[in-house]
Amino acid sequence: MSGFFTLFQKEVLRFWKVGFQTVAAPVLTALLYLLIFSHVLQAHVKVYENVSYAAFLIPGLVMMAVLQNAFSNSSSSLIQSKVTGNIIFVLLPPISYRQFFLAYVLAAVVRGVVVGLGVLLMTLWFVELPYREPLWIVLFALLGGAIMGALGVIAGIWADKFDQLAAFQNFIIVPLTFLSGVFYSIYSLPPFWQRVSHFNPIFYMIDGFRYGFFGVSDVAPLLSLSIIGTCFIVLSVFTLWLLNVGYKLRA
Repeated sequence: MSGFFTLFQKEVLRFWKVGFQTVAAPVLTALLYLLIFSHVLQAHVKVYENVSYAAFLIPGLVMMAVLQNAFSNSSSSLIQSKVTGNIIFVLLPPISYRQFFLAYVLAAVVRGVVVGLGVLLMTLWFVELPYREPLWIVLFALLGGAIMGALGVIAGIWADKFDQLAAFQNFIIVPLTFLSGVFYSIYSLPPFWQRVSHFNPIFYMIDGFRYGFFGVSDVAPLLSLSIIGTCFIVLSVFTLWLLNVGYKLRA
């Protein structure tokens, strides 16, 4: 397992050494969202009973930071290694494709959780949040980060240049994240868009994570857990298959 731990350490140090860019910048972005949206919409948006809009918004912003940064960590690392050619130094050592997968996904989860904690700590100055179901908070954060880390590995394997990776993120990840209920309850939408939202897996990650704070959610947390658990299994199997056959990694 020494190869796995070395690769995992390399991936963690990779983002930690530029923490001002990879950690501080996303935290600042989330705080700006909070300041702008809570100020503008506080008196106009009704969500859960006895839950202010600012309080409702914070778990969504925290989870959004976890998901986006988990995806960015694994995807950017792989595309940089492919473009610069140093991916060969990762493929040559006797590291199995399962260890490769675990190292990249776990490092992505670490970055996502670190950024999410940073956002949560900074928002303590604005709103006091309840933590009614803390185990659900941890479970959805870890599982959501793992899903996006695996998706980042897929995107990094598929992309041959930075433009393709940017297109994947801008046209798939960002729209799914922003249309997942981060800034609103889906029951404030027209019936058609409520039904559409139920096909967005990121909605279940956000909703289940928010349930851990308030004890209420738009759908049952067990349903959200089963859906994202299935997504993680499917993505993991597909990613492991790509790594096993060496798709776009081996000449």
